[in-house]
Amino acid sequence: MPPTTEAAQASPPVPRLRFTELYRSFGRLSVLRNVAGAATTGEILLVTGANGSGKSTLLKCLAGLLAPDRGRVELSLDGRELSIDEIRRAVGYAAPDLAFYEELTTEENLLFFARLRRLAPDRVAELLEHVGLPTDRAAGALSSGMRQRLRWCWALLHRPPVLLLDEPFQNLDEPGRQAGTELLVDHLRHGLAVVANPGRLDLPYVTHHLELAG
Repeated sequence: MPPTTEAAQASPPVPRLRFTELYRSFGRLSVLRNVAGAATTGEILLVTGANGSGKSTLLKCLAGLLAPDRGRVELSLDGRELSIDEIRRAVGYAAPDLAFYEELTTEENLLFFARLRRLAPDRVAELLEHVGLPTDRAAGALSSGMRQRLRWCWALLHRPPVLLLDEPFQNLDEPGRQAGTELLVDHLRHGLAVVANPGRLDLPYVTHHLELAG
């Protein structure tokens, strides 16, 4: 039986990411040179390379946080190409330098960002429970592994169609890696992911592999 109109409207949008001929330099240092790739729903684009090869720079360009010197980044939802401001709102992004308000608890940090995005607060409790973080622990008192779990929560808070993860398993113990992998698999049911420098290559649904030259 075909889906009802109401069910069809509730279906998540189909994201498609494509980037071509990306170049990015910092002064005389050329980091990205003619980089290209693509991914869509249910796919992981795995980005690997030596230190300094441009993995983090690439993710920042895809997130709209850095402008490439040359080339094009295209993100569309259901065939409609997004503007740069829409890309910034659509993606979920987590990186090692992502910081939180240290005097606020894990729950207060996420609730603050949820209010900014006008999201239901129950999403906060759901994510914190999944990664095993206490709701009343101040962010400034978190271990490095706990901070990494909180970064996962922050990136997934708004159920983004595109998830950009830079070193997502850094400092995580085995339960943390398992929780992150489960969140990633759940996300792939309705979105796509670009994972840079994962620290482990046995990720599910890797359909494309981009190796950056150092």
